[in-house]
Amino acid sequence: MLRLLIDENFNHRILRGLKLRLPLIDYRVVRQIGMSGFPDLDLLRWAARENRIIVTHDRETMIPYAQHCLRIGEPMAGVIFVPEQMAIGRAISDLELMIECLSPAELIDQIKYVPI
Repeated sequence: MLRLLIDENFNHRILRGLKLRLPLIDYRVVRQIGMSGFPDLDLLRWAARENRIIVTHDRETMIPYAQHCLRIGEPMAGVIFVPEQMAIGRAISDLELMIECLSPAELIDQIKYVPI
């Protein structure tokens, strides 16, 4: 199962739905690790060190920073982007499938987009 870092503005209704379907989900929320308000590049670096895939709604800054890491060869554990306007049930189902079926190695240096 994937180890996740949930971005601070991520919809917690989606997270609650995931926890109901995957009670053993391994996740940390940015606020829980004391990194609220930190730049996205710092979050990407922390996630890489901790082998955690970032789950985010942030297409405006997180995705460009992740792409920057890829361009310069900086390690990245991976990013999963979920559109904010996506139906919650669909987001939960797609994330559940990704979390259960993908290995951490398949997400290294990858940006994945939901819906799958």
